[in-house]
Amino acid sequence: MTVSLTNSKAVYQGIKDAGVRFLTALPETWLVYLLQMAEDDPEMTLIEVAKEEEAIGIAVGAYFAGKPNLLLMQNHGFLAAINGVVSLSMLYRVPLCMLIAHRGHWGEPYPWHTQGGIVTEPVLRSLGIPFEYARDPAKVGKQIREAHTFSLSSLSPVALLLSRDLMED
Repeated sequence: MTVSLTNSKAVYQGIKDAGVRFLTALPETWLVYLLQMAEDDPEMTLIEVAKEEEAIGIAVGAYFAGKPNLLLMQNHGFLAAINGVVSLSMLYRVPLCMLIAHRGHWGEPYPWHTQGGIVTEPVLRSLGIPFEYARDPAKVGKQIREAHTFSLSSLSPVALLLSRDLMED
């Protein structure tokens, strides 16, 4: 498996084009280039966390401080952070735009990712969190802008699932 640098650049440009200059993330293989670009970008603030649930609180704080933000995480991290999503973002109607590396989906070669991949979509649906799949680097920028805008207008969490088609070469 090789992470696509070209497509990661398209995702990062989409983040910047959405007006986002504050990212919260837990390092993950598919996010490696995105995190490197954020670290090297003097316009971007990147907060790396030890647990994804911490990222929820930081993103909520950034929102209240007037900093447009996104969360970068893997789907297993999203599953681990559900308490923060529900009891902070959803309860208090705080926008939360999540870009989620959707591991464990079609073509996944690693068994430790598959169970999380199988349940990610049903969990998003059961929580009523709107989501889409990002598969095309030519469209991902628009999808990021729209997801960020929708999280702000709906005052709720939304998710853009970064697919294998997008994140791998």
